[in-house]
Amino acid sequence: MQNPIDSLLYVKLSAEQSGKIFEGLDSSIPLPIQLSELNEKQNFKAENIKPEMILAGMLTVFAYDRENTNIQYYRKIFNILRPDIRKEMTQAAIIKTRNSDFDMAEEILLSLEGLNPDDGITKLNLALLMEERAQYCEMRNLFEEGLSFNKKAEDLYSELISFEPPIPAVFFNAAYFFIKIKNYVKAKSLLETYSAIESDTSETAEFRKNKAAEMLKTISEQALDDELFQKAHKYIDLGEEEKAAESIKLFLRKKPKVWNAWFLLGWALRRMNRWEDAHASFLKAVELLELAEISDKSPLCEAYNELAICSMELQAFSEAEKYLINALSLDSENIKIISNLGTLALKQGKQEEAEAFFRTVLEINPDDKIALSILGKD
Repeated sequence: MQNPIDSLLYVKLSAEQSGKIFEGLDSSIPLPIQLSELNEKQNFKAENIKPEMILAGMLTVFAYDRENTNIQYYRKIFNILRPDIRKEMTQAAIIKTRNSDFDMAEEILLSLEGLNPDDGITKLNLALLMEERAQYCEMRNLFEEGLSFNKKAEDLYSELISFEPPIPAVFFNAAYFFIKIKNYVKAKSLLETYSAIESDTSETAEFRKNKAAEMLKTISEQALDDELFQKAHKYIDLGEEEKAAESIKLFLRKKPKVWNAWFLLGWALRRMNRWEDAHASFLKAVELLELAEISDKSPLCEAYNELAICSMELQAFSEAEKYLINALSLDSENIKIISNLGTLALKQGKQEEAEAFFRTVLEINPDDKIALSILGKD
């Protein structure tokens, strides 16, 4: 893959040329020109320079060459020429993200971040993009890539939390992120800080404040920041399932109605191939989730999927199908569920039905390794 910096050509303009583009340009400082092809460099003529080519070149420097000796000068010129660029480029990044063109969205936000390194909102948007990319990868069973993007999001949030003055939206979104990665201790601290510093009275801020109070209540009532609960997650991450199960069982003696704990226990037991015990734990998690009637249906969807996996291993195919259909009704494009429906069909000897499911998987993710292997396209 070509390094974006290789597309740049640095050119010194004469005083006359500089004045035509911008009166304040320093003709002694070379300007980065964005060229798309190598032959453009070879056939380049200074009289063909347009302001847009210089601005595009500067954006590439901001994104990928932060150590450039002239970057401060480029920032000054760019901010003079395009003082309102953040709104325009942020909107472009949002559109690219919605269309799953994540690479371009990231390049846009990196350029904005490089243009104004102290702009916390752009850095926050970059963190949210990393979360979006992580979720996209996880839904397509690209777990290593997902972990990498989550790590980038975590690093960005860690940097943002120390910004002065503090940005309330950072603490709110960071709390959501740490809840997703099951670090409830960190999430609780961030939510408490957010509630203390949020002074805005807009509709969005009011929604966030109510949501923060709701999440703090959940963490408190379910004791999700409990040391035993946190230990269990740590052991799961380390691949020490027996220790994880031991910790979560101790936790459940104190808090038997916490669905997260039953789910975590089921996860540990499934990894140990204790299918019947895992099935019982996931079933308990589903019962508690259904009673809770929470608005976010993704945990229930995941619990149904886990129940189906256990049922398949126990040769309870009809039951597995029921759970997978329930899960699919909650998330119709979840690749894990569609792929598991294909796997179930294979176990039942329904080859054509299985292939149909895996073709659907490839429509969503053309690079899915399991689907490609099953359909003989690898």
